[in-house]
Amino acid sequence: MDNFFNNVKLLDIIVKWKYHLLAVVVAAMLLSVLFSSALFIKPLYKSYALVYPSNISPYSTENETEQMMQMLQSRDIRDSVIHRFNLAKHWEIDSTYQYFMSTMVFYWDQRVRIGKTPNEAVEIEVLDPDPQIACDMTTAIIDYYNLKVRELHKEKFGEVVENYNFIMAVKQHYVDSLSKLIVDLGTKYGMMDYGSQTREVMRAYFENKNSGEVQKYKRNLEEHGGDYLKLVQLMNTESGALAAMKLDADRALMDFNRRYTHANVLSKPFPADKKSFPVRWLIMLMSTVAALFLALIVAGIIENRKQNSLNAAQQG
Repeated sequence: MDNFFNNVKLLDIIVKWKYHLLAVVVAAMLLSVLFSSALFIKPLYKSYALVYPSNISPYSTENETEQMMQMLQSRDIRDSVIHRFNLAKHWEIDSTYQYFMSTMVFYWDQRVRIGKTPNEAVEIEVLDPDPQIACDMTTAIIDYYNLKVRELHKEKFGEVVENYNFIMAVKQHYVDSLSKLIVDLGTKYGMMDYGSQTREVMRAYFENKNSGEVQKYKRNLEEHGGDYLKLVQLMNTESGALAAMKLDADRALMDFNRRYTHANVLSKPFPADKKSFPVRWLIMLMSTVAALFLALIVAGIIENRKQNSLNAAQQG
């Protein structure tokens, strides 16, 4: 190549071969227009949306935007969209083909792009031959994302609700057993209100020490009063703990039943009125430049051979 540029001037070649080069350029432009038309390349229309994550918490070191991107790229969302729009038929992929799923995934990766903007938003881009389907697919991806996050939250909050219900059932059983013991003490020994009963029994005792009824109540208070106080204190403590746990359980149940959305849509998708692929002017430019460059090389080789033959004839 260096020898070529040393022996033949590029400008001389262009001037001498100008008509040939012009014909090559025109032919390249016409062919690029033809081969970039819908006859050879199916046009694709782009629909996109800008979204921010909402009502989610990151699982590890990732932030909310990165977590949102991971979920948007999940297999569940991809398969749900493919099934909903019957993309195998729409993209004309034979379901009996040996590598059907690999082909579907390849088409999906080529036509569905999910990325992060510099401002930590998530951009969803969908390319499809039908502009309305591209728009609907973009909307469906967001909808399935909301369902995916909701299912994950429902699963985790369901575990919390189940755990609270189990613990509250155990505590309720314990409170019921304490209540039964207190009732038994009241039924057998007349224990109802230790403080007021003690005052009344002691007053009656000092007024009439020989009363058998007073002696009986005094003996009951002495033998079972401590147990009664202990049971009442335990009952109050456990009832308070059960009430506080019931509030937490109600919050968990509210979280379990909530129907939040998890994506703030900044730019809603819409059907495009102009194709995004192929970019015809870019194809024309690249093909024309490539054809011109190749034509110059061929012309240079021809001129170089002519020059070498001429030199050999002169030397001979």
